[in-house]
Amino acid sequence: MSDSLRVPVRDFVDGVTPALTELGSAEPRADVVAEAYEIVSAFVDADGTHTDEELWALIGAFSGLMDTHIHHATPADIRATGLIAGKRSFIDGASLMFDTLIVADKARGTNHAWTYYVHALRLAHHVAALDSVTQHAELEAIERFRRTLLGSISAAGLPRGTRRPPPASTGSDPATGTPAGAKAAEAVEEDVAVEVELPPIRPLEELLEELDGLVGLDAVKREVKLVTNLLQVQKLRAEKGLKVGDQSHHLVFTGNPGTGKTTVARLLAQIYRTLEVVPKGHLVETDRSGLVAGFVGQTATNVVKVFDSARGGILLIDEAYSLVRGGEKDFGREAVDAIVKLVEDRRDDTVVIMAGYTDEMAELMSSNPGLRSRFPQTIHFPDYTTEELVRIAELISGGSDYRFDDEAKVRLGELLDDVPRDRGFGNGRLARNVFEESVQLHATRVVALEDPSADDLATLTPEDLPERIVTS
Repeated sequence: MSDSLRVPVRDFVDGVTPALTELGSAEPRADVVAEAYEIVSAFVDADGTHTDEELWALIGAFSGLMDTHIHHATPADIRATGLIAGKRSFIDGASLMFDTLIVADKARGTNHAWTYYVHALRLAHHVAALDSVTQHAELEAIERFRRTLLGSISAAGLPRGTRRPPPASTGSDPATGTPAGAKAAEAVEEDVAVEVELPPIRPLEELLEELDGLVGLDAVKREVKLVTNLLQVQKLRAEKGLKVGDQSHHLVFTGNPGTGKTTVARLLAQIYRTLEVVPKGHLVETDRSGLVAGFVGQTATNVVKVFDSARGGILLIDEAYSLVRGGEKDFGREAVDAIVKLVEDRRDDTVVIMAGYTDEMAELMSSNPGLRSRFPQTIHFPDYTTEELVRIAELISGGSDYRFDDEAKVRLGELLDDVPRDRGFGNGRLARNVFEESVQLHATRVVALEDPSADDLATLTPEDLPERIVTS
């Protein structure tokens, strides 16, 4: 019998029982124990393989809590009776208990559903941590469960957890991911390290909520959450003294410009800090110009300096494929060799993300035997749809106290539909460019008005949009 789940199960029971007591449940603790049993059973069943480790943990957690014969059972007994077969369906929808807490929170202004959510997700991660190798199906199940519960909370108009003021801007457009700060290429000129006070570590749920709030990128969000779930499970295993696989945290981002790669990288840096993968959680951006020098020997020195600036956080190398585009004698290949060595030497405190066009990044990964093994995972950033680009333009305009009227939004969509979605399509940057051009046209129109109102000064109409969008 194993005690691996005893603490998280009791935490769930102790955390949720007061809510049911407050709502007048006849047997609140027994009801919550039964709910915890359903959650644990669902995640044991998530990958269809009921291991001895999982079943002994189930028996150990509930043998003293439920009035059943489970404390006399063995894993073989549970498998033979099919006791938890099919239990994974529990996480396909919100339970009656969770729905009841949602209704109560909405009526009373309480926060019981969030308490349930926090303890239930923790319980799910603990179950996934029981296996020596966490299966993809288990990580998918955790994310599906998370999405289901948060969907119910959002649909009811309830807040997520305890609110706090957002952190100071880190220098990027939250809608488009366009970097606003200086790149590491400029920092390389500085040999003196300046210690900057780190902001407080942000709660994981707050970071995931910010990720969810980004326009579009559904597939990207799903991949980031799977990475996050795996890191949480590995952290729990390490805390219990269990073996943790040697997992590379380095990533490849592919896709056109303006698809949010920088914004997601910045959030991922903070997620990695929260989960103790890196100590600082800052993002440093660079490209070929920041890494490659014009004479022998200096390129490797440049690479080391850039890695030094990123130590404790994430280094994002944009257009990384350009490092191998100059032929055999190009110094970019020296940079690649240095990167391969440094990602291995500093894997405990620095994460590297290499970004660029899809086909070109595949060529880069094939150019050096050490790259593919060190960058095993690729996340693709698709082009935004027209509807998403219109939404991004709205967010950008709102941030500058402008707004598109309804007719202008329709016309903007038509203009965006006419732009070919080919290599180099600008995505979020294109939306920003259209907004900025519209502001100029709007100024020309409004300046001719005798006494423009505040609404005149803030509203963009179809007349303010360009006749067509020029992309080159």
